[in-house]
Amino acid sequence: MKEQTEKPRDIRQRSFQYALRAIRLYRSLQEGKDGAGWVIGKQFLRSATAIGASIEEAQSGESRADFIHKYGIAQKEARESLYWLRLLMESDTVPRTKLAPLMAETEELISVITAIIVSAKKGARVGK
Repeated sequence: MKEQTEKPRDIRQRSFQYALRAIRLYRSLQEGKDGAGWVIGKQFLRSATAIGASIEEAQSGESRADFIHKYGIAQKEARESLYWLRLLMESDTVPRTKLAPLMAETEELISVITAIIVSAKKGARVGK
């Protein structure tokens, strides 16, 4: 049985879980009275949920180039998500301790997505 802290191996499931975390963060920001936090939170929510959406689209890519393109979009959205998280942290909108695990997961997603892109460009068989 999987431990609660173990990360899903399937990038599709992992990006879905990431999106759920983004929704929870956005909801917690909505409870506050910081208008800047609401706006930045919404930007983060959009980019964070777009990662998984792009990965799902890639599964039905019309060609290897289309697959790579859609993963490239997911990579860009992940990098944008990291930007919004850094902004939330550096502006003291959300405590560093609360964002650190989410930022680490974002960086890991970027690494995994990048590795998938590199493999696809080399012509390796890419799965999940």
